[in-house]
Amino acid sequence: MTEISNAEFEVLAALWQNHPASANDIIAKLNDSANDNGTVDKNQDKQWHEKTVKTLLNRLVKKQAISFKKQQRHYLYSPLLEREAYTLKESTSLIERMFSGKLAPLVAGFAKQNELNKDDISALKSLISDWEKNND
Repeated sequence: MTEISNAEFEVLAALWQNHPASANDIIAKLNDSANDNGTVDKNQDKQWHEKTVKTLLNRLVKKQAISFKKQQRHYLYSPLLEREAYTLKESTSLIERMFSGKLAPLVAGFAKQNELNKDDISALKSLISDWEKNND
């Protein structure tokens, strides 16, 4: 799998939510997401422009992350990468690079910063319990 930039990822995420989609559909989705985000982060309030999105779409096509079909005068784009496979690859890469392949220091860091809520803790306990049942 090739590397995907943050901006390319946002375009890909819009396609994962709704595909096939035209460039205009993707632009509208990205701009709706930016406006509906409700954050005060200046980076989240950016407006996506047609030329930028089309450049990102072309990059993703070249990286074989998405495909396209011409329909009349428009191109319809679809993801070739599955979200789950991409997420697993990226999270594994992060853990390898930052934590020498060990997950516990990552979780411990979040716990120390009070970034884990009760739902997170319940989900982690459930994952551990399921793993223990399947790996005894």
